Amino acid sequence: MNADYRNWVPRGLIVTLTALTVLSVFFFLLSLLWTAPLMLTICLFVLFVVSALYLAWSVNAYRAFSYDGTKRIAGRIISGIADYIKITNGSSVLDVGCGSGALAIAVAKRNPGSFVTGLDRWGKEYASFSMDLCRRNAVAEEVSNVSFVQGDARRLPFPDESFDAVTSNYVYHNIPQKDRHTLLLETLRVLKKGGVFAIHDIMTESKYGDISAFAGRLRDMGYSEVRVIDTTDGVFLGKKEAMVLMLSGSKLLYGRK
Repeated sequence: MNADYRNWVPRGLIVTLTALTVLSVFFFLLSLLWTAPLMLTICLFVLFVVSALYLAWSVNAYRAFSYDGTKRIAGRIISGIADYIKITNGSSVLDVGCGSGALAIAVAKRNPGSFVTGLDRWGKEYASFSMDLCRRNAVAEEVSNVSFVQGDARRLPFPDESFDAVTSNYVYHNIPQKDRHTLLLETLRVLKKGGVFAIHDIMTESKYGDISAFAGRLRDMGYSEVRVIDTTDGVFLGKKEAMVLMLSGSKLLYGRK
């Protein structure tokens, strides 16, 4: 039995874009044959071009993010983040937005004396991800020091200072909330004093505001170490890869409380 971490690009998106591309080119050709109004023909052509380009990007991204493909970008990122979580035996870890369980399981494998909790809402946006899938993947990886719970990253169902480490990967930019600094503070709320955190996301100014200023705010709050690491300069992936896959601005907020 092999683990199935699925893909960050949903298959349903590719199916939908394929259907849209086929239908748009079909109706565009019909408009030419039937001498439809010029504006309608132009609109159908634009729809075809846009859907075809988006389809091409989606297929390329699906291949790049595949855990079994040659590029293995998703696997490289997960492995890179997990390497930052170095904790002692008996420690507890929270992975926020665990999806298919990949990062939670990777951290658990690297820290067999710890216990990892993966939390996710498992919404319809990523319908192929589920708690049951996470559990099956843990069994496939022969990892027993991990469990999974349903919850909301905006209001974590844990008391303050519950975990020795917290981590997350490409989660918060998907949450429709303007102030993502508040989301980060909610995650760090459950981190114990002295605990380590590694939060990876697309931390552009439009999504996060000034992340460097936020790091400074954490230092002012007494955090002993805070770093903002650009992960598109060869740390996890290259700048060209990040640009093509719309991951430009990916950064790791790392430190210790």
